[in-house]
Amino acid sequence: MPKQNVVENRFGQLQKHIWALRKRFLICLAATGMLCLASTLLPAANDHSSSSSVAPDIAVKIGAVSTSPGASALGVQFIDGSSSSVIVNRNGRKYFIDLANHTVREVESPKLIPGPHLQKTALVNSNANNAQLGAKIFEEKCSMCHGKDGKGMKAVGTPDFTSSKVQASLTKETIINIIKHGKKGTLMPAWEGKLSNDEIVAVGSFVKSLGSGDSVPQRAAATAARENDKVYTPADDFLYSLPTGRRLDRHGFYVNFTHRFAFDPAFSGKARGATLLGLDGFSVASFGLRYGITDKLSVSAYRSPSVIGRPIELMAAYHLLDEHDRYPFNATFRFSVDGQANFSKNFTTNLEGIFSRSLFKRAQMYFVPTVSLQNRRLIVTPTLEDAPPDLPGINSFSLGVGGAFDIRPSVALIAEVIPTLVNGRALGIHRPAYAFGIQKRLWRHAFALGFSNSPGTVVSQRAGTRATFLGDASADTPSGLFIGFDLMRQMY
Repeated sequence: MPKQNVVENRFGQLQKHIWALRKRFLICLAATGMLCLASTLLPAANDHSSSSSVAPDIAVKIGAVSTSPGASALGVQFIDGSSSSVIVNRNGRKYFIDLANHTVREVESPKLIPGPHLQKTALVNSNANNAQLGAKIFEEKCSMCHGKDGKGMKAVGTPDFTSSKVQASLTKETIINIIKHGKKGTLMPAWEGKLSNDEIVAVGSFVKSLGSGDSVPQRAAATAARENDKVYTPADDFLYSLPTGRRLDRHGFYVNFTHRFAFDPAFSGKARGATLLGLDGFSVASFGLRYGITDKLSVSAYRSPSVIGRPIELMAAYHLLDEHDRYPFNATFRFSVDGQANFSKNFTTNLEGIFSRSLFKRAQMYFVPTVSLQNRRLIVTPTLEDAPPDLPGINSFSLGVGGAFDIRPSVALIAEVIPTLVNGRALGIHRPAYAFGIQKRLWRHAFALGFSNSPGTVVSQRAGTRATFLGDASADTPSGLFIGFDLMRQMY
């Protein structure tokens, strides 16, 4: 009997547990039914309210609780695993909205985001693409002052963006505002107008993420660094006299200043050190301005002094290909017109193709084929008051070849040669123009010091030599090399 009572008691307890579970199940089932009924009535109520001018704000009430329209009724689709992105349906189209980066992108086909798994994939790809764009721009535009790793540079006074203390003092909005408008009292320029809004947001997001430990921007930075490790970035618009064809910043403004001490050879005679290898002599000083209309299209104006004919050069250039954009080489096309006597006579039309390729991160080769229509001999104008003489026009073709090799991160050895292959003799050119020297880059500045046998710097004159210029057939030999320098400054 005791054993039977124990079994009966346990059986009774089991019945009670089953009844309790069944009761809870019925309650859940009833609640689910009520929710389904509410979700069915809500769209109808919304449709009614949109067509009614008397009661535009009708809400379905259950008891004393007011229920707002559901996400699906508003065309909003949440993405599983994301707290910063949603999908919005409007007029049969879907839009992917990234709240973190303030971007909206239309999803062309609903099949692109059919389910939670691909929604997560789309979110990851979007974040990765934004991080990649931000890392790429940071590497190209910001790393020279902020370091490739974002840890700053003491010599420039830039902060360490990987520091938690620095990140705590910077909101994403603050970073974006500084990128747009610059920071007074520092070297930080304003990038608004030079970068698109999406690019600025991408860079701001990348900078903010440097202190988060997030692997996505870190991988993007590593990828950008690996890609840029294979690409050489020229320090200046010129190697020495030969153009590099480098891409200018959108709305960037540049100043070029050159000196050629062509009348005083650097290595002839004794005690040349007393005259600083000719730097004490009379120079042919030229001055130019360049402006980037876009990051591909630029214009420039350049002038050389009276002693070399007072030429003014007006130019337009278009940057076609760039290794930073994963092309196999760089390519730029330039069209220019040179006019002597301050653009009033002896006009020459120039067509140039500038092709370059990085040999590796520290070296690059340049090839510059140039056609000059109605070119003129390079001669000295006797006095400052005299206008250059009328000279016959001669069509010519030259092929410039040059190279740069970094011996230090900011110091390069440079060399170039510019043989005139067609009608060189008619222009009085017996030996090709050539130059070599050393170049230093520092932030937005570049300085080159070198030796050359050509005093010309505008396109139509750079292939001419000192022998033609002075009327001395031996003046372009190695003993006739003279010193000169280039100075470039990016104003903004």
